[in-house]
Amino acid sequence: MTSKHKEMDEWYRRAREEILDSMDEELEMELDDGRLTADGEEGSSIPRNVYFKELFRLQGELVKLQDWVVTNKMKVAILFEGRDSAGKGGAIKRITQRLNPRVCKVVALPAPNERERTQWYFQRYISQLPAGGEIALFDRSWYNRAGVEKVMGFCTKKEYEEFLRTVPDLERMMISSGIILIKYWFSISDDEQYSRFMMRIHDPLKQWKLSPIDLEARRLWEAYTKAKETMLERTSIPEAPWWVVAANDKKKARLNCISHLLAQIPYKEIDHPAIKLPARVHNPDYLRGPVPPEMYVPDLY
Repeated sequence: MTSKHKEMDEWYRRAREEILDSMDEELEMELDDGRLTADGEEGSSIPRNVYFKELFRLQGELVKLQDWVVTNKMKVAILFEGRDSAGKGGAIKRITQRLNPRVCKVVALPAPNERERTQWYFQRYISQLPAGGEIALFDRSWYNRAGVEKVMGFCTKKEYEEFLRTVPDLERMMISSGIILIKYWFSISDDEQYSRFMMRIHDPLKQWKLSPIDLEARRLWEAYTKAKETMLERTSIPEAPWWVVAANDKKKARLNCISHLLAQIPYKEIDHPAIKLPARVHNPDYLRGPVPPEMYVPDLY
């Protein structure tokens, strides 16, 4: 075997290891999602091997979508709404996992500060909309006013009605400006939310996910249901309809959402020129200086 063949075999071996490491990363996320499930069961009707195969295939398509967005300077905004623990964050993680964070950004705004409360309601969201060649994933969006703000009394009735009246026109303007706007509502049952909340309460690595607002929202389940129904009825427009993701089964929800998302955008695979690694410049007078041992992170593993 020639040295060239040996080098290629070594790179193929390294490539396989990289793929396995990527699978381990996803497996780690899945094991974390399944923490404390009863009897260690998956809680999904999709076998793990089928789920992984489909997820990796869909993530490959998302990379193609990203290339198309960048090449054509497209602007894509995707809204993820739903009750607490509905699985919005898990779906967003799987969408962004293989993408360039400079292209695909996640927008998760905190509660407005004193200055922002005096602004036009939409102002802080508008500044987060994508520019050409960008994808923005909103982990909750301006629809906070139609949900938590309405139910918790954080806005007046007049402000609420103004929102429902004006948001369709605002979204039409976004679309007219060239933004591809897609809106998802992750839907879970009362019993499923109860189970997920109990898992978070008893899991020290997930307790941070439960805020006082989340707990109050659990108590006000029916009020949130009514607010959601009004929101879907009054803000689903032909140009930007709401799409409901059945999310009791997390794995199915992720695959269905990503597959549907890809079908909403007429992307095409972009041809790229072959990449050739240039030869490194070697200077005979270059001497690498030593690194003091105390600068190294301790090798504990």
